Amino acid sequence: MRLLPLTGFAAALLFAMTAIAEVPPTADLPTIFNGSDLTGWKVVGGPYWKVVDGAIVGENDAEKKGSMLYTDKPYGDVIVEGEVRFTGEIDSGIMVRKPELQVQIGVSRSLKKDMTCSFYTGKYPEEAQAPRAADVLKPDDWNRIRLEAKGDTFTVWLNGEQVSQYTSTKYREPAPIGLQIHPGLVMKVEFRDLRAKAL
Repeated sequence: MRLLPLTGFAAALLFAMTAIAEVPPTADLPTIFNGSDLTGWKVVGGPYWKVVDGAIVGENDAEKKGSMLYTDKPYGDVIVEGEVRFTGEIDSGIMVRKPELQVQIGVSRSLKKDMTCSFYTGKYPEEAQAPRAADVLKPDDWNRIRLEAKGDTFTVWLNGEQVSQYTSTKYREPAPIGLQIHPGLVMKVEFRDLRAKAL
């Protein structure tokens, strides 16, 4: 029997189904946030992180200062997953590896538009952007982000759908996982059910 080539739509559907099928179950990932306090984490830059109702809340003030929250433990090849919620304009992110590679959450200060789930490397490489994220993101609600850093390949899923992938040999060294409050605007971001597993 001769196999017919896949149409563009069918190929895209097969890719999406494969990408979703390859996402490991959340239950397989150990928690890195105990839901009560910041044990296992360290704050860099200002008292802007706290725990409220089982979520890590990052919120600055009218001085618009930035801050980072890092795990005590460094990770190399890793899967990081958690839920994030924000309202209005924020600029945050999830950081992995050294030198630091960021998955953007919210509005880019430089581009002045939402770049959630795109990779920031000092710029936003076109091949590392997540144009479909806007169709998957649930505004003002909890959204699940999963980041896999494996070798030279970095992949992001948003609410179960793969939305971006970036390949680079630059980001090689293990480093703590980081969460960001960007300076320059008053903002609030919440994280919960944070998990990570070294690969």
